Amino acid sequence: MPVAASKIRRPSDGIALLAERRVTQVHLVGIAGSGMTALAQLFLDLGWKVGGSDVQQTAAVERLRGSGATIAVGHTRNNVPEGAELVVYSAAIAENNVERQEAAKRGLLQWRYSELLGRLMANHRGIGVAGTHGKSTTTAMVASVLEEAELDPLAVVGAELTQWNSSGRGGRGEWFVAECCEYQRSFLDLRPSAVAILNVEPDHFDCYANADSLIEAFGQFAARVPASGVVVARKGCPATRRAVVDASAELQTFSLAEDADWWATDLRERQGCYRFRVFYHGRYVTEIRLQVPGRHNVMNALAATALCHWAGVRPAMIREGLEEFQGIRRRLEVLGSWRGVTLVSDYAHHPTEVRATLAAARQMFGAWRIWCVFQPYQVSRTKALFDEFSESFEDANRIVVAEVFCAREGAGSESLVLAALLGEAIRRRGGEVSDVYDFGEILRLLESQFSPGDVLIAMGAGDVEKVCDAFTRRLQRHRRAG
Repeated sequence: MPVAASKIRRPSDGIALLAERRVTQVHLVGIAGSGMTALAQLFLDLGWKVGGSDVQQTAAVERLRGSGATIAVGHTRNNVPEGAELVVYSAAIAENNVERQEAAKRGLLQWRYSELLGRLMANHRGIGVAGTHGKSTTTAMVASVLEEAELDPLAVVGAELTQWNSSGRGGRGEWFVAECCEYQRSFLDLRPSAVAILNVEPDHFDCYANADSLIEAFGQFAARVPASGVVVARKGCPATRRAVVDASAELQTFSLAEDADWWATDLRERQGCYRFRVFYHGRYVTEIRLQVPGRHNVMNALAATALCHWAGVRPAMIREGLEEFQGIRRRLEVLGSWRGVTLVSDYAHHPTEVRATLAAARQMFGAWRIWCVFQPYQVSRTKALFDEFSESFEDANRIVVAEVFCAREGAGSESLVLAALLGEAIRRRGGEVSDVYDFGEILRLLESQFSPGDVLIAMGAGDVEKVCDAFTRRLQRHRRAG
């Protein structure tokens, strides 16, 4: 059935709708993705009608439904509502997707997720956070500080903030804070006024042929910041230094050493969380006490401080915002306990992240026995960083390597073989590894060998959190029965 010309939206109309913040209707294909759920919540906060679809149904999707979104499981042409004016799709959605085809047939405006972020940012003062590690947490920290300072920001974060119970925020202020992902060079669709580049390490081997191509992409991202803006870059990271060398914006560095523009000193640790003093160009700025554990979060907070200071936030507000920050989901998130075993969920899926997370966990839990059920994410990443992964588990007492989670890759039996090889490599380095790979077998092993006082960390970017979920469901059943 042909669509009337009056119903066809042209790109200029879509830009105007975003610029004017008029209530409209948007359909998100692949809405269960972390960035897409954040975007959906942002639109809901702004009063838009939000619909979407995905092949998976997650807790975040259920929360969006509770906020008024209409979401279908599976992809069909009928999912695209009659009143939709804009269709947004995630990087995982191909052009031959039936909903994208339906949108094209109707002449609807379509934007990739990162393109839409770029359009939103063009109408605001943008702050972006990029890096191989820490970008979700640092983005969330910046958004929390701006909220504490009553600047009412818009925000899109790649994980849910504990205090928001959401990863997106549709404020009415001038600032737009966004996590900027390097995958498929998506961050080149954005042009923020201020950015932090936290670190640059080899990753995303399915779209970057080598380290040089990755550094080049980060360099292009830094170059997109106008001369009137700022690039906050980690001091002491050679790849980051190469990436920012041609940036036209003011460069500010951060570190735990005094040779940086921003540095943290006098670090004091208590149960994994740090208190420290912040200096800028040799002058004392403030003292911060974090609720989130790990030395790596001192660095994240330092980058957030530099960005918020540039945005004009007073040191007292920066301190309060960071001290009130409660963290994000699946970053050493303590879910509860089961028969005296502490259940923890974590997203680490790169060797640097695994090492930092387990080091923080050791500080948190002291001499308690730590079980780490690690699910490698992507065969290409596991192969490329195999030796580094094998060296990353020294702070865990017992390790279980689950079958590799293959997103975007069809690995077949290789995912199981690779998990076994990684387990053996960890064992050769002195780790105590159990040779079970299926979640059902892993649960039976854990239940038979757990002791009160143990800690279970379900670690990875796939669906390994099912391990903790299984124990929390048993706990809930027991409570209901009681």
